[in-house]
Amino acid sequence: MRTIFAVITIAAALASTPLLAQQKPGAYRYRWTDPQGLPHYSDSLSADAMKYGYDIVNDRGLTVSHVDRQLNPQERAAAQKAADAQAAAKRAADEKARNDAQLLAAYPTEGEYQTSLKQELDTIDQRINTTQINLRSQEKALTDLLARAGEAERAKQPVPKYLADRISQQRNVVAAQRNTLEREQAERDADAQKMDAQMQHYRELKAAQARSEGQ
Repeated sequence: MRTIFAVITIAAALASTPLLAQQKPGAYRYRWTDPQGLPHYSDSLSADAMKYGYDIVNDRGLTVSHVDRQLNPQERAAAQKAADAQAAAKRAADEKARNDAQLLAAYPTEGEYQTSLKQELDTIDQRINTTQINLRSQEKALTDLLARAGEAERAKQPVPKYLADRISQQRNVVAAQRNTLEREQAERDADAQKMDAQMQHYRELKAAQARSEGQ
């Protein structure tokens, strides 16, 4: 396995280094440094050279090419993880730049962007208004059922089971509607804060654009 790696490494170094390719066979050597800082030279690629990393030098002692040391499995995994993270960060940065450019192109003025954001809030407000209407209707239905039960109690009569069941069901409906309204209002507040941040970001982009055009 090491022999194959050595052949591949040498071939890569030869292909990527014109100067080395011009050297005559045997006119270059391998130089590496051990952990104690002592330099070593060899006419052939040794296991230590690959372990510590090495230089390929010509007959005048000048470095023609450098090959880094072999990484152990843990180091290779860490290097791959770092490379993946760097690539992911670059993709995210590129995507953000594209999104910013598209935003400026779609809304040349702050007023246009403000109108777009307001339309989004208006849509949310309409949904909340619909939920409020439904809630009032369900609350009225519950009030009517409770009034009927109250009439039976005042007449010293038991509340019919079907009426008690309908009251229980209607209370659940009202509770669900109230939960929906609370959730929608919370979402509306969160969206409003998000839109404030988006508007601030838009203004920063416009300011940067103006500075760039003024240069």
